[in-house]
Amino acid sequence: MATRRWLDDQVSLDPLKDVKIAVIGYGIQGAAQASNMKDSGLNVTVGLRPNGKTWEKAVSEGHRVLKVDDAVKESELIHILIPDMEQEVTFKNEIAPNLTENKTISFSHGAAIHWRWIQPPQNIDVIMVAPKGPGQRVRELFLEGFGTPSLVAVHQDYTKKAWDKVLALAKSIGSTKPGVLETTFKEEVETDWFGEQVDLCGGVHQMILKSFETLVEAGYQPEIAYFECLHELKLIVDLIQKYGITGMYNRVSETARYGGLTRGKRVIDQSSKSKMKEVLEEIQSGHFANEWVTNYKKDKKSAFETMLLELENHEIEKVGKDLRKMMWPKENIT
Repeated sequence: MATRRWLDDQVSLDPLKDVKIAVIGYGIQGAAQASNMKDSGLNVTVGLRPNGKTWEKAVSEGHRVLKVDDAVKESELIHILIPDMEQEVTFKNEIAPNLTENKTISFSHGAAIHWRWIQPPQNIDVIMVAPKGPGQRVRELFLEGFGTPSLVAVHQDYTKKAWDKVLALAKSIGSTKPGVLETTFKEEVETDWFGEQVDLCGGVHQMILKSFETLVEAGYQPEIAYFECLHELKLIVDLIQKYGITGMYNRVSETARYGGLTRGKRVIDQSSKSKMKEVLEEIQSGHFANEWVTNYKKDKKSAFETMLLELENHEIEKVGKDLRKMMWPKENIT
């Protein structure tokens, strides 16, 4: 069965036209989505902790700002965009006591609901709009008259109007311009974490380090290894994103095409896929979620600070700081 999808002309903003919306959090994603909603004509209030770092920023960018509990009290739809690990406590102390029948809570990531860190009351709607891009890009594309694709899901449809609301919310941040796809909270969080761990962040990071180390240990200059193993990666990924994998191969040299097609499968082989399955099983079973929560509650900085420091001291990062200044001299890039 094909995945359900919606485009801009299939969706209306009317279900949210007179609805008071509270966006909880004003980080990169919260700032982008709140601003897009406001520019789309929706009635948005930003809910923040008093004296927090983002309060004045939200005000300076034209938003009405209230304390979290006050924003929730007066709003019908509460869009929760604070970090995953903060959601449980904030929901328990400031959001849940102010939820009444027929209200809606919304997320841009499925973790808190899927792993039951948050257990919402049965008499409200629970929805999700998950943009497939960082907040900065969500805002940039909206201002360009386009948008970032999103995944949409309904976990709880108490009012029987939850789908109308989630699609209108997606439209308000610009996502129906490229299109939105239906998912579930379970599918979104498990695939999102898998992609981050084995491909987009963890896998790519390790592939870059291991290829860089291989060249340097063989006696090649670190600067040359940096260009070949890290810098040029973006050029290839841009081709893949725009044209697909086959399209990328049709746009590189014949030598690169033959070498990639014949050697790539030797580097990332079935043993790599077996390890990917192990990582996926840890996500599906809840093992990773429990490990992450335990380490975060113990000391959120130490959960990854040691590993980041080790990475920062790697030769590729030292070489990169110098080369990035050469490539982007007018920007403060390190």
